[in-house]
Formats: sequence, C-alpha cells, structure tokens
Amino acid sequence: MNDNDLDSVFSDEWGADHRSGVVAVVGRPNVGKSTLINRILGQKIAIVTPKPQTTRRNQLGIYTEPRGQILFTDTPGLHKPVHRLGEFMVRDAERALRENDAILLLLDVSQKPDAEDREIAEHVARLKGQAPVILVLNKADALSAANRDRNITAHTALIPHDAAHLVSALHGAGVNELIDDLMARMPLGPRYYPADQVSEVNMRSIAAEVIREKTMLHTTDEIPHAVAVEVDSYQERDDDQHSISAIIYVERDSQKGIVIGKGGAMIRQIGTEARADLEAMTGAKVYIDLRVKVLPNWRSDERLMKRFGFRTGKEKD
Repeated sequence: MNDNDLDSVFSDEWGADHRSGVVAVVGRPNVGKSTLINRILGQKIAIVTPKPQTTRRNQLGIYTEPRGQILFTDTPGLHKPVHRLGEFMVRDAERALRENDAILLLLDVSQKPDAEDREIAEHVARLKGQAPVILVLNKADALSAANRDRNITAHTALIPHDAAHLVSALHGAGVNELIDDLMARMPLGPRYYPADQVSEVNMRSIAAEVIREKTMLHTTDEIPHAVAVEVDSYQERDDDQHSISAIIYVERDSQKGIVIGKGGAMIRQIGTEARADLEAMTGAKVYIDLRVKVLPNWRSDERLMKRFGFRTGKEKD
C-alpha cells in the first residue's frame, strides 16, 4: 500500500463507490476461523489454540482499505452442545448466518470431509438466506499432492457455493485473492468504524481473552473449557504502563490446583505469556496480577454466564 492509499484509508472521506458489509465466518471447531481473521487484519484480535471451541462468542474484526470496509464476524464453531454454554455458542453461530452480506464456510482441505463437515454445510444451506456462500479451503499448506484433487472435489461438493478459495490462513497463501473477491461482493455503503479500529471490543475484554488463551494452551484436557476469565481492574497510567488484575475461574478445586501449578509455576507462565502478547498489542509496559477461584458448574448457570458477557437465549435475537 503506497502513501496515497494510506491517506485514503485514514481520511474521513469515502467515495461513491465505497463498499461495506458483514461477512460471517463459520466452520467446525478448530478449522482456523480465528487464525484467518487475525491474518486478514494483520494483528491478533481472536485467540487461537489447538483446542476445539476456543471461540465462545461472535467476535467482530474490522478490515479497512481504500475500496471499503468489511466487518468479519468470527463465530463459535457449530457443534452438538452438552451444556448451556454450548447451546449459547451454537445459537450465536446460527444468528450470524442470518445477518450478513456473505458467508465464509471454512473447511480443512488437508483432510477428507466427515459427518461433522456435512452437518455444518447443511446448517449453512438451511440458514443462509440470500447471502453468497464462499468456501475457504483452509490448511492448504498441509494438503498433500496425492490427495489434492480428491480432497478439493469432496469439499466443494458439500454445498452449492458462489466461489471457492484454496488458502493457508497460517501462512497467508491465497488470502489476498479471498479479500479481493469479498470486497467485490460487498454492497455500496459507508465506513462504519474508524479506519484504525480493528475490533469492537475494548482492551479489558481482549486482555481477558488473551489470559484465557494462555490458560487453555498450558493446561490439560480436563481444564480448558471449564475456564472463564474476568478482568476486575484495567488501569492505563500516565507513564505508558497498563496494570491489569484478573481472576481465572474454574469449576473444581482440582482444576484450581492445576492452573496454579507447583509452587505457582503454571500461573506465572500464563501471566508471562499474556503480558508479552498484550505489550505487543498496546506498545505499553503491562503488569498482570492473576488469581484463581472456583465457580462450580458455571457453564450451566445462566446468571454466571451473563456475568461473563454471554447471551443466554432469553434475549431477543
């Protein structure tokens, strides 16, 4: 992007041919939705772990360039829920399918499609309305030459679609072509957010998600989906230092001990890695104070889910 393009992006003006719209990003858990959003935006707004169902609520990523502005909704992965939180996640993903200008259906092209892929494709076909469906055949970097034609054909046969792009969200291959396609499909419209804004969430919320990411990455299979994080204090000081106090909630005493670790080693590691990410995001010196508390069965408690910012379904869509 040259200097003239930068001036156009950061200007308050936009031309008559400016485009803007909403794109829902949907797919099975752990298919790379958050990785793709972060790649498009050029920075991290959504947490990424190898654990399924890392994303728990729709997250808005704001992409702006001279041609237009695209609002990407990173949805929780569609799956069969086993508790109230899971029901919320599926409902939120389905809501995103009904409220958009295009749908990106991410598929792991490195593997053959399975029953879950077929089920999600059926969800999209049923709920998409008039929005175009763009297939994103992700993880092309892991696609073997021997299986290339077979896997691409199998995935593109899952659902009628308007276009298909072979990409690597991890490494960026094919992403620029995907953006070009999406931008051309967006309706004419204004810039809804300032050009330098990449998310609608504030730093308090981002800090909570980063801490949750590090907790999920470093704890055993018993822990990750029982974790919630609440930032009870976020102070930006005049000396360009941020001070954060947060509570990591788990559902059982045994989980609390795992998160704290022997001699506090685990919680120190979580804090160190979260601090590094937040310093990179803010450009400021970050101090983090972490505590761990037990909230039994919070994922099935609507009151506690609301406290952590989740819509529980009694609100109107």
